[in-house]
Amino acid sequence: MTATAPWTTPKHTAMLVLADGTVIEGKGIGATGKVQAEVCFNTALTGYEEILTDPSYLGQIVTFTFPHIGNVGTNDEDIEDLTPAARHGAVGVIFKADITDPSNYRALKHLDAWLKARGIIGLCGIDTRALTAWIREHGMPNAVIAHDPNGVFDIEALKAEARAWSGLEGLDLAKVATSGQSSTWTEKPWVWNEGTSTLGDADAAYHVVAMDFGVKRNILRLFAGLGCKVTVVPATTTAEEVLAMKPDGIFLSNGPGDPAATGEYAVPVIRKLIDSGLPLFGICLGHQMLGLALGAKTSKMHQGHHGANHPVKDHTTGKVEIVSMNHGFAVDSNSLPEGVEETHVSLFDGTNCGLRLVGKPVFSVQHHPEASPGPQDSHYLFRRFINLVRERKGEPALAER
Repeated sequence: MTATAPWTTPKHTAMLVLADGTVIEGKGIGATGKVQAEVCFNTALTGYEEILTDPSYLGQIVTFTFPHIGNVGTNDEDIEDLTPAARHGAVGVIFKADITDPSNYRALKHLDAWLKARGIIGLCGIDTRALTAWIREHGMPNAVIAHDPNGVFDIEALKAEARAWSGLEGLDLAKVATSGQSSTWTEKPWVWNEGTSTLGDADAAYHVVAMDFGVKRNILRLFAGLGCKVTVVPATTTAEEVLAMKPDGIFLSNGPGDPAATGEYAVPVIRKLIDSGLPLFGICLGHQMLGLALGAKTSKMHQGHHGANHPVKDHTTGKVEIVSMNHGFAVDSNSLPEGVEETHVSLFDGTNCGLRLVGKPVFSVQHHPEASPGPQDSHYLFRRFINLVRERKGEPALAER
């Protein structure tokens, strides 16, 4: 399809131009300007602030399938990127309806003003169902999203830019999303009507080193809530540097981009960390790179998994959980070598969602068990990791659920 799409609005101050020449016109929101990115859709009904600040969305434009966005405004507590000043997260956003005015006691800022402050370019007033159906049929397209309050666009130039962008395959974005230096995290999970509290030195029973490929705050909060002082280190930290910190366990974080590209420097490090014998836990990009380190392969997905309502089966318990997901690459379950077991699988399409190394305290999952946004069905995975740490120390196991 190369003509102007039929789901446009008569007044357009923003447009999405796909690499195949499709032009979708609508009303501009958020920041002005233009950016090249990949377009995906997210089926979550809540948690738009957490979604837009998830570093795993770096290089992507998020289309929300839920039509009304903005009703709870924005605040300073629901941001998920570790370094918000750098504004790591989605670069563009698409809504069906105009942004809803905030009506929530926690709201500090209107979503439109928040988008402007974070430099996120937005488009609303289009049929997001049609765009979602297009992505389901054709896959996640490369595109340019542009916003000009005067409605002046060089469409042919935008088409050329969309065609010219190389896309996410082969792109290492973890170096962009990672922290610039090591830091210590002690903030515990947010509690309704109380906010957050800090893990004291006397309560820090364990030390976890988190390799930051684009880590989310709530992951770190859940570790702190289980008595872990967390040292967050940049993505390019060496295995020798990690082990010199004498951790009780190692965490491989989520993050954006192609795992094979980031894995060029991260996979050799991960292999050394596996050989150390320390408990190791990976999420999302960390899961994919652990798979690569163990000899499996990863591949680009057709439409990816983005939402907070995905069913996943845990083969180790036989239980099905509803989880939050955000990934466009996946580990090929058929490529798992001997000694590596598949622990979780998507009930939507059968793709791999978890693995473990037989005989070693090493495991990972594709989904986001920290539940920001999303249900808390998978919180047990953090206790599963802590139990590996406790086992190594000769301590009794915690109940997983």
